[in-house]
Amino acid sequence: EDRREENFVFLSGITYLDHAGSALFPESLLKAFTDDLRDNVYGNPHSQNISSRLTHDTIEHVRYRILQHFHTSAEDYTVIFTSGCTAALKLVAEAFPWIPEGTKQPSSRFCYLTDSHTSVVGMRGITSSMNVLSVPVKPKEMLLSEKNTLPPEEQNCTTPHLFSYPAQSNFSGTKYPLSWIHDIKSGKLCPTEIPGKWFVLLDAASYVSTSPLDLGVHQADFIPISFYKIFGFPTGLGALLVSNRIAPFLRKSYFGGGTAAAYLAGEDFYFPQKSIAERFEDGTVSFLDIIALKHGFDVLERLTGGMENIKQHTFALAHYTYTVLSTLKYANGAPVVRIYCDTDFSSPDVQGPIINFNILDENGEVIGFSQVDKMASLYNIHLRTGCFCNTGACQMHLGISNEDIRRNLQAGHVCGDDVDVIDGRPTGSVRISFGYMSTFEDAQSFLKFIIATRFSKSDTAVPFQSSVTKLPTESVKSPVQDDYSSCNNANKLAPRMHILDRDLWDSSPAAVKTVKWQPQGTETESIRAAVSETAVPTWRRGGKPITVTNIYLYPIKSCSAFEVAEWPVGNQGLLYDRNWMVVNQNGVCITQKQEPRLCLINPSIDLKQNIMIIQAEGMDPVSISLEENPGKEAVICESKVCSHRVKTYDCGERIAGWLSTFLGRSCRLIRQSSDIKSNKHQKNAKGTLAFLIMNELIPRFRANLVISAPESFEEEEWAEISVGSLRFQVVGPCSRCQIICIDQQSGERNKEFLQSLSAARGRKTNFGIYLINQPLCSSFPDILSVGSEVLPVLKENPEIQPPPSSEEKCSG
Repeated sequence: EDRREENFVFLSGITYLDHAGSALFPESLLKAFTDDLRDNVYGNPHSQNISSRLTHDTIEHVRYRILQHFHTSAEDYTVIFTSGCTAALKLVAEAFPWIPEGTKQPSSRFCYLTDSHTSVVGMRGITSSMNVLSVPVKPKEMLLSEKNTLPPEEQNCTTPHLFSYPAQSNFSGTKYPLSWIHDIKSGKLCPTEIPGKWFVLLDAASYVSTSPLDLGVHQADFIPISFYKIFGFPTGLGALLVSNRIAPFLRKSYFGGGTAAAYLAGEDFYFPQKSIAERFEDGTVSFLDIIALKHGFDVLERLTGGMENIKQHTFALAHYTYTVLSTLKYANGAPVVRIYCDTDFSSPDVQGPIINFNILDENGEVIGFSQVDKMASLYNIHLRTGCFCNTGACQMHLGISNEDIRRNLQAGHVCGDDVDVIDGRPTGSVRISFGYMSTFEDAQSFLKFIIATRFSKSDTAVPFQSSVTKLPTESVKSPVQDDYSSCNNANKLAPRMHILDRDLWDSSPAAVKTVKWQPQGTETESIRAAVSETAVPTWRRGGKPITVTNIYLYPIKSCSAFEVAEWPVGNQGLLYDRNWMVVNQNGVCITQKQEPRLCLINPSIDLKQNIMIIQAEGMDPVSISLEENPGKEAVICESKVCSHRVKTYDCGERIAGWLSTFLGRSCRLIRQSSDIKSNKHQKNAKGTLAFLIMNELIPRFRANLVISAPESFEEEEWAEISVGSLRFQVVGPCSRCQIICIDQQSGERNKEFLQSLSAARGRKTNFGIYLINQPLCSSFPDILSVGSEVLPVLKENPEIQPPPSSEEKCSG
């Protein structure tokens, strides 16, 4: 714990549980590395001068240090530096001495365990192009493939075959037997019935991050690794450890700088370098990153005492967490989680520090991983969700068939998205993993999160009811409810407030009178009551008309709102809405998810003076012109906002200094350029306007429009609406994020809001719908006004169907 406080200050308040994704670097590693760079001059290792020879010799020293770490030497293995484990795997696929189909000799086979990373399975793309067959092997099939002796006719066959398997599953943490290496090479195990000589590729990327690997005992032929999974830094650097017994037989067609002993530019003549490493390291290696590895090994040894200590420490944390998780039950006896594993976590020799699971409700239904991820973010818990680039293990543990994968793809689900449940079945799961800097408090924080979100606060023995429950609403009244309550009978629902919130940036010029926005307060009970009314009408039933009650702008994305009485709507949406955004020192957009205090910055538009005024407590107001005139000095660049690429330019040093002072971090203000015609990827933004409709809690949900309507969730049945001369088509539901948990007046977080929304809406956080503006041909913008009537068309009309959309939406 003392060493963590010294070396991982940035983890204060954070529970990082994605060590299988990437280790975290200690500050002492960076200091040692930067001190080294400050004290020495490292030149290109392909030169012969003093600084270049220093680089060359240091790289060779690091090679020896790597081999020493894996208990072997240069007599048995060669270290080939690559950009990562994936590049190392690709190198093997390209260089292995395959014998293709159709020759006089028996052909080669590429076999791989189905519980393998995508990068291993992807090798079959290369082998297929070489006319070599690939054979997937399930883990259970390997256990049944044992053979006593080889038939005489097979013993003399020299056809090379390759079998790949992971030392540790990156999905479940299962450690597959390292004894397979010898058994397969000796013929005791046979992945597929075919004569020949077997070589073994051991995917060690996940394994070596927390476990020692002795290549003196377990002599695999190829061992690909990525160093960031061990040290956290440097990234983009890996290695392929190649047995010197197979290295001379590897083939190579391309040759890059540094790999040739001699070649002719005018003739087809090339002679490779004698060294295997130099032959396969095309171009100049990432020599400064390689030098950083020396300090990585030194610091790791000093902080931990070695890989065996790391193995025992991380497993102890995983074992404790698994034990508690597996015993959590609801009051009805139903388990809280379903853990996907092949072991009982009894020994670190068979199980790594990875726990894969899905959370269940009290009825045994899976709560989608996307929802779990959102809830974890509220507790500052960093975990991983999805299928973890291991479809084979995901299918095996979750019972997903090949047809399910194809059907899910047709339904719009792709790897890496947040579509977590289809037809009631999970498409992925949740994974936590421990590293050497993990502590017992990390494990406890995670378990407390599970208990806090699944059980009631008054008594953890009583299950938290996640099913939809009707809660009393008499004490919950919004200003609109007060206005209209006298117009309704006592036995009818009071009118609900609905909100429309814009998704995309705006750049249409216009002039309109504005008024100051006064945010409305709200309590946690409001959301419970508002979302518990679930009577969605099949057809809109008469009564009061639906009208626009408020219009809000957000000139700076994720900053405070600004209210207007009427406002133009052009092809790009509401004028000046989310036209600016705050970015960090790397040019990456900052939202309230990373910086809640953005909500305390109050931008307002003064159209008479043609300026935007920015205010915040304790700061002098600052203004910038509304004229889009970046000048010759401004750099036009591309930024990414809510999955859309937009052209932007910087707004200058004065406003950058103002924002940096208020937020206490280096940041700048950028503005979207209206010149988007040349951006062919801007299809979904140009000519569209996205809104959001929902109940109450106006400030937290950052709405553009607020409307009054007599029915709860009526908007979920709409296919299209008209407001005056404006028409909007429904895109789909809006899944809310943790921004709704931020009090827009104080910047403080309250986890209860998202939890209540999830519980009351059946574990999902869908709350509202997106609309796309259907602009008229006129070049003049339409005016959207408070008091305008909203005319919806329901989904039952077959002529009007909302277009499918898989784009990420956000309302920051």
